[in-house]
Amino acid sequence: MISPVLFWVVALITVVPALALLFAKKPVHVAAAIILAMVGLAAAYVSLDAPFLGVVQIVVYTGAVMMLFLFVLMLVGVDSRESLKETIAGQKWIGLALGVGLGILLIAAVDSLHVGVTETPATGNPEDLAPTLFGPYVLVVETLGFLLITSAVGALVLTHVPRLLPKRTQREVQAARVLAGANPVNKTFPGYYARHNALDAPALDPEGNPIEESVSRVLKVRHQTIDGVEFKDENRARRRELGAKEDDA
Repeated sequence: MISPVLFWVVALITVVPALALLFAKKPVHVAAAIILAMVGLAAAYVSLDAPFLGVVQIVVYTGAVMMLFLFVLMLVGVDSRESLKETIAGQKWIGLALGVGLGILLIAAVDSLHVGVTETPATGNPEDLAPTLFGPYVLVVETLGFLLITSAVGALVLTHVPRLLPKRTQREVQAARVLAGANPVNKTFPGYYARHNALDAPALDPEGNPIEESVSRVLKVRHQTIDGVEFKDENRARRRELGAKEDDA
């Protein structure tokens, strides 16, 4: 028998995400709620001495089907601007009627079942189930695996967008950058050739002139930069000093 504390914990893990399915607006949140509900069901199976069903619930449903669902969502994407206008007149009421009818059918089917409960239930044994699952029903198992693989490949095929133009090589990209007037080499880092290594100080070229593009535009907008003129004179004096030392040597 399952303990009351474990029962309420499993119920909380299962019921709360199930209710979240009714109120979640984003498909990713819906998928995460389904995963939590399935984990709760797996914990319930394990607590009821059915470890095989618990492992199958985690591996097959949570690990395979839901990951495939999330993979398709991330790959295809969902447009949040999708129109909510009904394309079929009265489809809300039709869906509500079908849901109520299905609920009544399930309640009637469960009520008609009479399952005897023993004081000492049998413990699940995966070793006895394996020969049956991979014996007479091996075709069913392989078919399910084939369907999952086909779904993954189908998602890739359906979301593949052919290129309208051939892919440009690195040489063509560089030529386009130079043609547009961009710097053909990497951008100079701030503080380079300067007597200051902070990000707010512009780099200096070999002649000591500040390189304005080496400073971040964000710092320029915030007026948190140094013009670099003060380092220009200092750099020239330093070069003269180094040149005098080389002549003396």
